Amino acid sequence: MAAVPGPREVFLRVVNGVAERRYAELHELYAETTDVRHPMSPYGDNPLLSRDDVRKHFGAAGARVATVRFRPENIVVHETADPEVIVAEFEYRGTGVESGEPFAAACVFVVRVRDGEIVESRDYIDHLAMAKARGELEPLIEALRPA
Repeated sequence: MAAVPGPREVFLRVVNGVAERRYAELHELYAETTDVRHPMSPYGDNPLLSRDDVRKHFGAAGARVATVRFRPENIVVHETADPEVIVAEFEYRGTGVESGEPFAAACVFVVRVRDGEIVESRDYIDHLAMAKARGELEPLIEALRPA
């Protein structure tokens, strides 16, 4: 009988799966009822509260990140007093597909894993660095302008 993956292993599966563009399967790492938030998103924090929300999120992300190639690097995982929770610091590092420009986007994820599935995550990502790498700074600026 296989051991149930812990928070560190599940986190690594997510960030490597994003880099490897395995979007069609990543939602399976999340519980049916989950709470995933991106508090630093310039588009607003739109909670993902179900596995289906996560599936749709990764589907949309797949189209957006086609403009960059990247890998998670400099990963440091901090264990906490709660065995379900880790704090992971890392960078997504890569290059723009068209520009060839290198980029690094700092990230900190606070992840709670229960029974091998993510039940809660707070994903702090340098969204500006990612938007710049994807060539999306102008659309982002327009989205932030007052109406």
